[in-house]
Amino acid sequence: MRKRVPIIDLFAGPGGLGEGFSSLTDSTGERIFQILMSVEMESSAHKTLRLRSFFRKIYDTEGRIPRQYIDYMENPTATQLSKLQNAFPDQWAEADHEAVQATLVEGDDALVQEALKRLEGYSGPKVIIGGPPCQAYSLVGRSRRSHEKEKLQADDKQTLYKCYLQFLNAIQPDVFVMENVKGILSAQLHNQGVLGMIRADIEEAGYTIHSLVVANPQKPSDYVVKAERYGIPQARHRVILLGIRNDLDVDPAQLKRHPEETVREALAGIPLLRSDFSRRSKEEVHSSWADYILKAAHHISEHYPDTELAEELSEIRFGDLPAFTSDDHVRRSDIFTSLAGWYRERLNDVNSNVLTNHSARSHMAKDLDRYLFCAAFAQVHGQPAKLKDFPTYLLPAHKNVADSKDLKAVEFADRFRVQMYDRPSTTVTSHISKDGHYFIHPDFRQCRSLTVREAARLQTFPDDYFFEGNRTAQYQQVGNAVPPLLANQIAKVVAQCLHIPADDYFDQLQHAWREVRIRP
Repeated sequence: MRKRVPIIDLFAGPGGLGEGFSSLTDSTGERIFQILMSVEMESSAHKTLRLRSFFRKIYDTEGRIPRQYIDYMENPTATQLSKLQNAFPDQWAEADHEAVQATLVEGDDALVQEALKRLEGYSGPKVIIGGPPCQAYSLVGRSRRSHEKEKLQADDKQTLYKCYLQFLNAIQPDVFVMENVKGILSAQLHNQGVLGMIRADIEEAGYTIHSLVVANPQKPSDYVVKAERYGIPQARHRVILLGIRNDLDVDPAQLKRHPEETVREALAGIPLLRSDFSRRSKEEVHSSWADYILKAAHHISEHYPDTELAEELSEIRFGDLPAFTSDDHVRRSDIFTSLAGWYRERLNDVNSNVLTNHSARSHMAKDLDRYLFCAAFAQVHGQPAKLKDFPTYLLPAHKNVADSKDLKAVEFADRFRVQMYDRPSTTVTSHISKDGHYFIHPDFRQCRSLTVREAARLQTFPDDYFFEGNRTAQYQQVGNAVPPLLANQIAKVVAQCLHIPADDYFDQLQHAWREVRIRP
């Protein structure tokens, strides 16, 4: 058996990049990579990261998901976790050692030394992956804070890539993968281009940066990976740098394009949920949620000059509306889409229909009216509504809206954004933890924002991936992560750079289809 290639995963978050690399196999089904050390500072994300490491180690031993893990997913209490740990004590100790909760600090090499210690005696290829925190490079964030330029220049998040650089200089991995937001292409630090600074530092460390999408990159945008082109049901555009040590003389392949996946395919099999009133609205609204939605639909149908939309809303009946605000099981496991195996294969293998992190949050009553209108508008017109399309009484009470003479010119005119069923979603970001306005469910009868599990599906986390922490922390973890299925394909490119034949998920899917076709 080939020894697995060790990976150091920095700024790991809940482990999206690591999950993709860890799930890559060779033609015999053996895993190619092994996380040696992952580093994450946020407590809930670290707990998720550690639990997933534990899951992989158990799965390596058992070859299937054990009952104790299913029990914990269904009832994530300290008692159930203790039972799981006691059933697999060695694997828990290894996972606890692998996933390090710590803050990476420029100039502090304690974690670098720890990584070197773990690599002692190993002489094969090594890989570093990770994405330094990206808030300081966010285009939206910088546009909102342009009047705080001095504060932005002093933001230490802009130089956290130097922590990553410390590991490169000390460990000298064969290959590295660094991910960040598109804003890094135009970001400035002390009046210098951030990407140029990073590139110069990396070249000085002895590496050449390659693009995953263009053979001979000529401009900064050539390093942008558009996830929807690679089978991810989300229009997520990120800068991903592939670094190869100069002495290897490797000409890397590029990612292979795949047919576009949509929100509909990503959410297939997810149980319907209804939303509920926020605490303040619950005190103010003296009717049931269903009665409120029916009344709101009737009001819009009477007061909006759009016959088709009015007819759609006027046909809603009480029996059309979901009854529950949460559901912890899928109703069918035989739904087939090209992503179904990625999401549920291991759970199906043990006949489990468990579904975690699928609970609708509550909303202000007035926002329910807006969600209802926006989702119905999108269904009728095939595009999301913008503020100019809103009935006057549903316009948000924001000063820039009230003062505007032209709603088309209002900044963030699509602040209430429905995810369209038959397209990839917009980018799932950590902002989903604050409110659901940009992530409205396409089914207007559910009248809500996306749940953590639905956002995780759009990010291509498998359904057996459990997110720890409260719901806000779960949303933040999902929004900050690299899509694991995209990382799985990036891992294949890295494996090829190391001359290791590999099959990513889509390769395995093609093999399975081929077997079905030739079966007598």
